[in-house]
Amino acid sequence: MRYYILIILLIAPLFCFAQEPAIQTKQDTTANRSEKKESPFVTGFYPISFFDVDLKYIIKYNNYEGLRLGIGGVTNDKLSDRYKIGGYFAYGFKDRDIKFSLGNSLRLNKEKKTWINLYYIDDIAEIGSFSYLTDSRVYSVFEPRLVNVTQFYKHRTWQTNIQTEFSPKFLAEGRLSRSRIEQIENYHYLLDGSPISDYETAEATVSVRISPKTNFFTAEDGRIEYFDGFPKISAQITQGFSGITESDFDYTKFGLKLDYYIKRTNLTSTNFLLEGLLATGDVPLTHLFHVYPNNPTKDEILQRFSVAGRRSFETMYFGEFFSDKLASLQIRHSLRRFEIAEWFRPELVIVTRHAIGNMDNREDHIGIPFNTLEQGFNESGFEINKIAFGFGLSFAYRYGFYNLPDFEDNVSAKFTFYLKL
Repeated sequence: MRYYILIILLIAPLFCFAQEPAIQTKQDTTANRSEKKESPFVTGFYPISFFDVDLKYIIKYNNYEGLRLGIGGVTNDKLSDRYKIGGYFAYGFKDRDIKFSLGNSLRLNKEKKTWINLYYIDDIAEIGSFSYLTDSRVYSVFEPRLVNVTQFYKHRTWQTNIQTEFSPKFLAEGRLSRSRIEQIENYHYLLDGSPISDYETAEATVSVRISPKTNFFTAEDGRIEYFDGFPKISAQITQGFSGITESDFDYTKFGLKLDYYIKRTNLTSTNFLLEGLLATGDVPLTHLFHVYPNNPTKDEILQRFSVAGRRSFETMYFGEFFSDKLASLQIRHSLRRFEIAEWFRPELVIVTRHAIGNMDNREDHIGIPFNTLEQGFNESGFEINKIAFGFGLSFAYRYGFYNLPDFEDNVSAKFTFYLKL
């Protein structure tokens, strides 16, 4: 039945085009057009006639799906400058399951770059992950941390959202969504004294992003920022409603993030990333928070050797900590690149990360053991990046209250991958 609904969803807007020509979108909310043409390895899109192929769906890997191959993208102005059709199709060879998304977008206002989007998504998501709607789409040839992720849940989601640009420095987005959640892990939430594993959620989300010093041009993949004049401030609020389309939970979630960057004339730089998250009400673990752990749960250091993330805690094990109140600070200080040879210019980056959190009603979460972060988590280390072909090395050490008895369990050694094409 849902496939017939998807067909109707795609066809219906053809009869109600907006009156103005089009530009704007991003990942699950479509794609922008501009006269300025960028390399597909910069934008993440490869145009084929009236369809822009989204390169980030072609190949992925994680511990649950194994190798994941797919195809996705969005129509461009050659088909219509007022209406977009987008989505993706993917298959995981380890779980032997198909995932897909399908939807469309309609432009409402050219001056404010206002789009309304409607999508259906049948896929998996990471337990405890949190993202801001207004964060720019970031394309990477290789998505580092996803390789190591172990804890997922299945969701079937209908969502409609509206994006607008009040000014070039002030983005806003609102979303209404309804999801059916199915567990992959052995997890139950104790709701009114009864454990449930599969449930429904209905959410309304409003997100804003202020980047007062950022200059940009609009390209096919959305917002491509050519001058990151920090600070960037993102704020988001989500309200969950029970009783709407059989949804089970009432909750509220808040997120606030400050991304501040200092670039010096001596070619050194420092980046501060400060974030606070809060959830109140009945919130299952799938919709709570972690601080992006990235350490595989294995005994030996070499067994844990993998790829370092961009904003992850490298010595924190997957599933080790969850919170409904969470604050984190990450500082990266980059030194001037070493001019050893014309072809060999490595970069040394000093990194320190800290997080503190807590959780009310921890006893309501059954089946997945975890800790909380009342005492504060600390790790520091360094990266040697751009050694060859974008590859480098990362080392970090875990210290403080959550330091583990065995020395090697506190150490992370991974490779990094930063490549600009």
